[in-house]
Amino acid sequence: MTEPGQSQTPQTLLVALAHPDDEVGMVAAMRAQVERGDRVVLLWLTRGEMTEALGPIPAEEIIRRRTEHGRIAGEILGVETRFLDFPDTGVQATPEAAARVARVIAEVEPDAVLTWGYAWRRGLRHPDHQATGQIVRDAITLARIKRCVHPLSPNRKPVPVFTYRDRHSQLPALAIDATPYREKIRELARHYQRELEFPDPDWLEDRLRAIGRHWDLEMAEEYDAWETRGGIVKSLLPVEIQGPPDHPERTREETL
Repeated sequence: MTEPGQSQTPQTLLVALAHPDDEVGMVAAMRAQVERGDRVVLLWLTRGEMTEALGPIPAEEIIRRRTEHGRIAGEILGVETRFLDFPDTGVQATPEAAARVARVIAEVEPDAVLTWGYAWRRGLRHPDHQATGQIVRDAITLARIKRCVHPLSPNRKPVPVFTYRDRHSQLPALAIDATPYREKIRELARHYQRELEFPDPDWLEDRLRAIGRHWDLEMAEEYDAWETRGGIVKSLLPVEIQGPPDHPERTREETL
């Protein structure tokens, strides 16, 4: 997490989600890195083609429009955007799926990943969301293994995980002050509301205000910190992984 006196060496945050619009609750996290001078890559595993918000039009046209929605979202946020072609409502956490995402991780070489975590509430617990989070977390490990990502080079540096936080989580809670990013939050919400009729910008802002009250902030985004300490931070990166190393940086298996 960013602290006074820390290096401002540019780093890379990979945000890996299931559908275009999943990122509406992560604007502060992404913009904090952009404004720090870091690279942010926003990856969607599907194109959200099962939506009914666009009416009874062919699937190919929905895919085209949803791809454009993502492109515009990237312009609003000032981040890179990418899509994979997993099926909407059919994302499954298989070894093959993790290997595909592992190749993205090997290419992007992120310093941290932000994705879906465990969830209990309707919407958050969409099966695509749950599967995406598992795929991404598995992919971080597979990206370390040369044979899994060949011909790319394995990414063996530590990649701490952050996820959307939901009720009942026992992981350390981490908050980012969303107040400085209010206009970008509303701009992205308006973009998706125009196209998909969700989310209402006022509803989203009220939700962030409710989270902020728990942290004595006007507005906040809240995440689970899987390998780092909790608390209020200015940005997810740079980060210090907590505790002793879990394993050596390289193992014989990974060098094969």
